[in-house]
Amino acid sequence: MSEIASMLVTHRKANIDEIERAWHGDLEALLKWISSHSLVEECAVLKTCNRVEIYVVSPRGEKVLFELAKKARISSRIIDFHDHDESLSHLLRLASGLESMIIGEDQILGQMKELYNMAKAAGTTGWTLDVAFKKAISVGKRVRRETRINERSISVGSAAVDLAEEILGSLAGRSVLVIGAGDTGALISKALLSKNIGDLRVTNRTFGRALALAASLGVEAVPFDEMKEMIRTSDLVISATSAPHYILRRDDLEEVMARRTKGTLLMIDIANPRDIDEDVGEIPGVELRNIDALREISAENMRLRMAEMARAEAIIAEELGFLKAKYKRRRAEELLGRIYFQADLIKAQECMRAMNKLGARHTLGEIEERVLMDMSHSIVNKIFAEPTKVLRKAAERGDDDCLRFVEELFGLEADDDEKDAQAS
Repeated sequence: MSEIASMLVTHRKANIDEIERAWHGDLEALLKWISSHSLVEECAVLKTCNRVEIYVVSPRGEKVLFELAKKARISSRIIDFHDHDESLSHLLRLASGLESMIIGEDQILGQMKELYNMAKAAGTTGWTLDVAFKKAISVGKRVRRETRINERSISVGSAAVDLAEEILGSLAGRSVLVIGAGDTGALISKALLSKNIGDLRVTNRTFGRALALAASLGVEAVPFDEMKEMIRTSDLVISATSAPHYILRRDDLEEVMARRTKGTLLMIDIANPRDIDEDVGEIPGVELRNIDALREISAENMRLRMAEMARAEAIIAEELGFLKAKYKRRRAEELLGRIYFQADLIKAQECMRAMNKLGARHTLGEIEERVLMDMSHSIVNKIFAEPTKVLRKAAERGDDDCLRFVEELFGLEADDDEKDAQAS
């Protein structure tokens, strides 16, 4: 019997370089390569910056994945292999944000939808993976709807934006300056743009980096030597550089504030070491917050998210039970299909024999033939009605012995691949 098996290279065992090297290249080409394996019936790939996960449907899933990993020269040290039930559980947890580096993050759900649709468009998925991915996406939405696991920012950069919004009441229409155009500065800038701010300007000691970030976001880049003037006209300043020393001291800000006509200036310093001298916070009209306060906020938000994990886990456990039952019913339906197919062949043969015998003595009309066919059909259905119920219940409770007994009872031999899978 073919089931899902998966192979995961994630942040839990591999570093970023190892993840990038695993299954590199075009996703469509990778799907084509995996699906070309003689034992692969369906496949899908989840590929993000923190993970590369391969899912196959096969009668020999583990064997297939070991072969693929060996051909791709990926060390088993960084791989997690999952069987059918483990793969289903992982997919539901992943879509719910429980397997992410940042617990509860939303991005993975969108990535899963996109990558599943790519596999579907490539024609490499079928009923088995379709059911799993659709359920995972549905559960991911339910977890976010019924818990607060994705609420409250837990990265320092996002926490800075939330803190600014809390202090200022709203960021709508505010003028903001971001100092630093590295990864953190980019994340902060993106978070700010989602808050309907008035205008955003970015600056960096290397102006080219500020220009590149500004161009990617459609905002204004400001030369570093014009920073003080930009601070004077801003409502909010968030600093996130990698400078080894202060870039703003008390005398710098006293000069700026002397010429400022706006109200209170909120400054948030998330750099480590700090960008802004602590004494700046003593200047009238300046409110300064630093990374220590943000770390406390992030830690508290993480505690709140972790507290929501129990509720998320309960939802996942419930939905996983429904999903497993669906696959088990599917096995019963396949077996019943083979039984009824065999019964229909016998029914057709015996009806034909009966009609030939009757036709030798009497002329049979269409009505008589229909009566014979309907009677034989009714007999088959009534004989199998109760066994069908029993077989479906056996499948739902995972009674493989019962299913195998029925196969043997009706002489329904498993195919060679299934025999090999059972033997292994």
